[in-house]
Amino acid sequence: MKWTHRIANVWRRYEPITRRPQPGQVVPDRPLDRWPTYISDGLTPTRLAAILRAADDGEVEEAMALFEQMEAKDAHLHCIASIRRLAVTGLPWRVRSAADVLEGVDRTAADEAADYCRQVLARIERFDETLQHLALAVGRNIALAENVWDVRDGGLTLVDVVPVSFDRIAFDDVGRPRVLTDAQPHQGIEPAYGKFVAHAPHAISGHPMRGGLLRVSALAYLGKHFVMKDWLVFCELFGMPLRVARYEPSATAEEKRELLTMLKTLGSDAAAIFSKAVELNLVEAGQGKAPPPYESVCRFLNQELAKAWLGQTMTVETLRQAGTVGVAQMQDDIRHELREDDIAKEGRTIRRDVLEPLVRLEFGPDVPVPFFGRVYQRPRDVRVLAEVLRIAVNDLRMPVSARWAHEALGIPMADGQESRLKGVE
Repeated sequence: MKWTHRIANVWRRYEPITRRPQPGQVVPDRPLDRWPTYISDGLTPTRLAAILRAADDGEVEEAMALFEQMEAKDAHLHCIASIRRLAVTGLPWRVRSAADVLEGVDRTAADEAADYCRQVLARIERFDETLQHLALAVGRNIALAENVWDVRDGGLTLVDVVPVSFDRIAFDDVGRPRVLTDAQPHQGIEPAYGKFVAHAPHAISGHPMRGGLLRVSALAYLGKHFVMKDWLVFCELFGMPLRVARYEPSATAEEKRELLTMLKTLGSDAAAIFSKAVELNLVEAGQGKAPPPYESVCRFLNQELAKAWLGQTMTVETLRQAGTVGVAQMQDDIRHELREDDIAKEGRTIRRDVLEPLVRLEFGPDVPVPFFGRVYQRPRDVRVLAEVLRIAVNDLRMPVSARWAHEALGIPMADGQESRLKGVE
């Protein structure tokens, strides 16, 4: 069974709610861990394989800690992960009426439900922060948030949507997520409908921990970690000229030790004094030889990470890259396709786990659920679009929405009190 189907079995129960969500917060905030486990320290291929196997068995604590530290320790990985997430979270969100998307829907009921959802979400101060937390699933493949309900005017009202820490996530024997609470710190509880938000964007068949981008990046991260370590050691050993001093055969052991001390001082302080009887040579490291391959290996691994996260490398690595305008356009299209896919998946999650419980509790089972999305359009040539609109309206007499035309052209609509520009007569 696909992970998307498992998510549907746990969170999506479209029938009318017979068990209302529990008011209050089930997973309260707890003090920060002052002594976290740095699981990435001393990481080896064997240790990495053990962590990933444990995650497949439902023990995801070490894997989640590793994924967090991977981004904290690798600047390039942090950069491309931020680019991927900010492409979505940096856009304004909106709630659209179901009547604008679906046909045969009661316009009045759909608009009323959409207005209600907009008002509720607008009152939640940390909703944007929670969306950023859910965006971390682009990498970990799962992120949870909790819907906090309160009893007001005799009914349940959504008052907050708070992030759930990744160390609170566990899985049962068949791969279904569970939430670790203070009352159930080991087995956890089954996420109830309307109480939790679960975002799993990279859903594939099998266990949900196998589809995340950070898991794909783990081997490249480990290889780059070893290369960087060897590179720094190489720079320390061979980054400065080799200092060689020759002494007379009659030199005593004390004189030899003193000479060695002066050579060490020359390396650290760049200053030393020697007798005229001492012959001193400075041999430049790597002279006449090819440079070590560390930089090229790091560049290769960075490109592999960029391919996994962004689908291309041109937007983050332009050094030594050559290509035509067509190649650049193709890679730019890939970037937009990934953004649109992330927006669509985020919208499905929020609609299923936030908007649907809101509408069901307030209006019942028959009112259509509005749609959640981001305000985004691919960049267009405004001149070409204006010419297409001229032909469509004047020549083809097509009924084009004025609001859509204003949004597409980036021109705000004038209200009744504003003066308007007059065209050439």
